[in-house]
Amino acid sequence: MKAGQIEAAEASEQQPPAQGLKKWMSIVDFVLRIVAAIGTLGSAIAMATTNETLPFFTQFLQFRAQYNDIQSFTFFVIANGVVCGYLVLSIPLSIFHVKRPAMTITRIILIIFDTAMMALLTAGGSAAAAIVYIAHNGNSSANWFAICQQFNSFCERTTGSLIGSFGATLAMMLLIILSAVVISRP
Repeated sequence: MKAGQIEAAEASEQQPPAQGLKKWMSIVDFVLRIVAAIGTLGSAIAMATTNETLPFFTQFLQFRAQYNDIQSFTFFVIANGVVCGYLVLSIPLSIFHVKRPAMTITRIILIIFDTAMMALLTAGGSAAAAIVYIAHNGNSSANWFAICQQFNSFCERTTGSLIGSFGATLAMMLLIILSAVVISRP
């Protein structure tokens, strides 16, 4: 075999630079999907298991705080659960993109669903964040008192749940931007 033929064979085995970049971006897409799925799952579990009971005068009279007492928290748990389910179901397609980085149609489908899921996640997080803000600070105009001085554990868990959810929202934003960049590249 001649040296020219060996170089030609090696060149045909290597991927063009654009394909290599798309493959790298597909791996980042896969990792971001896993991170977002873990964030939404953790947030949903943390919020759904949040409850605290305080005795008032006697053991027979108690105040309870549970996530399902407030509809915004229920919506938050459902939204995070739906987005987590979507992310888990989209992981095989993300693996497919690692193997075949040039597929554009499936990326367009993913970017549409990613955008819808990010909107749902943002809506759930924002609704819960408003309630957590009121729980921490109250509202003197409406005579709503801050309850976090009494229900400290409840407020800490809901706040932690919001942090995980907004972290997943950031990961979804990065997924959408990354997908748009990959689609726009030749």
